[in-house]
Amino acid sequence: MISPHTRFVSVFFLILILGAVPVHSNAGQIPSALAEISGPDQAALEKAAENPHTGILVTDDQGQVLFSQNPDTPMVPASILKILTSLAALEHLGPGYRFATRAAYDPLTHILYVQGMGDPLFVSEAILDFCRQIVQKTGIQQINKISIDQHYFAPDITIPGTGRSLNPYDATTGALCANFNTLHFAWDAESNAFVSAEPQTPLLDLFKDKIKQTRLRQGRILLRKELRSLYPGLLMARFFKDMGVAVAGPVETGQIREKEQILTLTSPFTLEDVVKKLLKYSNNFMANQVMLALGAHVYGPPATLDKGIKVLTAFAKKSLGWKTVMLAEGSGLSRKNRVTPAQMGQLLLVFMPHHALLKTTGTQYYKTGTLTGINTRAGYFIGRNQRLYPFVIMR
Repeated sequence: MISPHTRFVSVFFLILILGAVPVHSNAGQIPSALAEISGPDQAALEKAAENPHTGILVTDDQGQVLFSQNPDTPMVPASILKILTSLAALEHLGPGYRFATRAAYDPLTHILYVQGMGDPLFVSEAILDFCRQIVQKTGIQQINKISIDQHYFAPDITIPGTGRSLNPYDATTGALCANFNTLHFAWDAESNAFVSAEPQTPLLDLFKDKIKQTRLRQGRILLRKELRSLYPGLLMARFFKDMGVAVAGPVETGQIREKEQILTLTSPFTLEDVVKKLLKYSNNFMANQVMLALGAHVYGPPATLDKGIKVLTAFAKKSLGWKTVMLAEGSGLSRKNRVTPAQMGQLLLVFMPHHALLKTTGTQYYKTGTLTGINTRAGYFIGRNQRLYPFVIMR
């Protein structure tokens, strides 16, 4: 049973994202075919339809159009584009796929080589697990240098729509990135010092001066460009030391030596885990990381923006039946992306088996998108008969 409060919250947020509009009744425009959808959701559709420029599409779970407005008008999708990127990855790789990171250890020079392959969720827990696996498999006791291989991605990939700020919104991609290339910190009054805001992530002394320069007491910031490629190795060095491994030397970028015994270690997270977090937090870094890694998987390394867009474009045409595809990147950051409500409807029909990966309220599974002047929402109304009704609202 869906409570009145839950229904109110659902419609409140749907109306909020669409913006305030004059209130008057046009209930006659909402067909009786929508009777299975909750009253608050119908009311939200009516308000959306009062703006003649809004794109709207509602279908049943078989694709039968129940209501539409400007269905074939290309519009900026913002973050609902992440549904396309997620579906392409799930279809190409499978929900149980795990991203891999390779390692090789030279027992003569005591150099540890680590090669990234685009894991979008190489967070502290995964890095710690990676280090433990290396110790277990190699019996490593001494490291003179950690060499980070970033060659699986082309250098200096620029994602359209990102800026140059230290805001995590502008996080950049890479073959091996730790914690989305960001630092999460807080001020500890007891110790009168900055500390990590994540218990699983040590705050390295190297970054404390930069944090002070932000004049923030807490938050998450993007790493300086020159340290992004090294950060995974710096965290590894700390974790290895905590495990009793002697780490004497520096962390540098380099290239894995294929003559050494290569260990291929997989992420503790499945692709389904990745997609759920990507959609829940609307993580731009993860979406574009997935797109780039998918491009390298299909067309071979190094990963490039062109290869990633090529995979998404081919998937949209072949699997979704899109006749025209206008994509600039995979997260929805760029205003050069264009999608019609009808195309989103086709996408949602195919994504339906994965609908539980979306955020949910009592009456909807959904994904929102927001850029300045742009508000979008896509997902599924939950009918009173528990059927799913794909819907798209774009303004």
